[in-house]
Amino acid sequence: QVQLVESGGGLVQAGGSLKLSCAASGRTFSSYTMGWARQAPGKEREFVAAMSWNGSTKYYAGSVKGRFTISRDNAKNTVYLQMNSLKPEDSAVYYCAAAAKMEWATTGLADYWGQGTQVTVSS
Repeated sequence: QVQLVESGGGLVQAGGSLKLSCAASGRTFSSYTMGWARQAPGKEREFVAAMSWNGSTKYYAGSVKGRFTISRDNAKNTVYLQMNSLKPEDSAVYYCAAAAKMEWATTGLADYWGQGTQVTVSS
């Protein structure tokens, strides 16, 4: 069992930066693929970024590539999402995800989800 708790969301102006954190509980954190998805009002949840258990593989949605960076610290059971050059269209609830396989990045079917943290980017 893995429990995920996100933090770091908030209100920021366009062009600004935010860093999201996701603290995980559970002894097997380091074996999971971790990542982020987001959901804006009236839209389906969409994949944002994912990272393999050892950090050797990373995937990003095209809309955030070059602006967002995913990282993890297995010693701290934490995964991060550094978001730079934020745009109003990045506004959404951001969810942390944990999955046994990287396929969740395309299927959206993660094994565990956090409760989400709101990110609002003003123009």
